[in-house]
Amino acid sequence: MNEMEKAAAGLLYDANYDPELRRRREAAKARLFEFNHTPPGEQARREVILRGLLGRTGAAFLIEPPFNCDYGYNIELGENFYANVNLVILDCARVAIGDNVFVAPNVGIYTAGHPLDVERRNQGLEYAFPVTIGDNVWIGAGVSILPGVTIGAGSVIGAGAVVVKDVPASVLVAGNPARVLRPITGADRLRFSTKAG
Repeated sequence: MNEMEKAAAGLLYDANYDPELRRRREAAKARLFEFNHTPPGEQARREVILRGLLGRTGAAFLIEPPFNCDYGYNIELGENFYANVNLVILDCARVAIGDNVFVAPNVGIYTAGHPLDVERRNQGLEYAFPVTIGDNVWIGAGVSILPGVTIGAGSVIGAGAVVVKDVPASVLVAGNPARVLRPITGADRLRFSTKAG
């Protein structure tokens, strides 16, 4: 079993040992450099770059630069995805994001982790567990989503949260570690009016 297969199976693997993994990371970094250095008016060019980098995109999506990831091909975006500046996705495993997901600035989505014991960690070994984000999720500024997490549809992740375990659908979570504060209900529609006066 090669290092890519180990990673896909959720086993410890050496990302620096495998020449194919190194080659793929370098190719992603080259595309990201181009994406992150496009002038502000070249949104169409940015979209072409990302469609060539990411595993799947919807017809409509927008990622504000700078954006960084490890490989790109493990990232799947649904329709109407929006990410503000400084999104980081360590996509050593699959990151599946649903439709109508909005991401605030300085968010990190991490599939990769390292062993707790010093000996294996110092050998450069790591693991990767997939992250899944359901439809209609809003992720607040400065959120960290850790390996293996699933976020249920319609949930809101409050700014600064560190999400270490699965989040049910249609709830508000916040904190470090993130915890469910309350369900999101029809009453939340009444909090803000779209009518002036």
